[in-house]
Amino acid sequence: MNKDELLTILEQRFHQNMHRHENVDWQDVKHALQVTPYMHVLLAMEETGGQPDVVKQEGNSFWFYDCCKEMPQQRCSVCYDEKARNKRKTNKPDHSVESLLNQIQAELLTQQDYLYLQSLDDFDNKSQSWLKTDDDFYNHGEALFANKRHGRTFIYYNGTQSYYSTRGFRTKVKI
Repeated sequence: MNKDELLTILEQRFHQNMHRHENVDWQDVKHALQVTPYMHVLLAMEETGGQPDVVKQEGNSFWFYDCCKEMPQQRCSVCYDEKARNKRKTNKPDHSVESLLNQIQAELLTQQDYLYLQSLDDFDNKSQSWLKTDDDFYNHGEALFANKRHGRTFIYYNGTQSYYSTRGFRTKVKI
């Protein structure tokens, strides 16, 4: 996919989901996209199934979050980080969230980001998303993940070495 194809996809998604970014003008977003050095990040987000879309504006900058309704398969079945993945003696997953984030070059959503995203639409009704976890919590060998069920957003925790076929991760980038 080239830059023009990605711009077309982002514009279509923007117009189809105006409820995510009321009072944001596509021409302003387009201008920011044309001068940003981060198009490769949006491209990686798109190519891994994240379906990035504008979720908020801060001054002349725009936050893009992954807005896929459910976790794409290529982002699931991953431990939280490489340390946890390498601790597994059997059935190691191929990747961790950390290793895939390094490839995508985007940031992992925090708990606050996730709650904000869920206020815009319904995501992860059948899947789950790892969340960036603070060091104090992480040092106990656990990390946060979340989903939405029956109209409510839930935040949970699990061992960092765990992985499930429906648990993946969502990213963000500021353009």
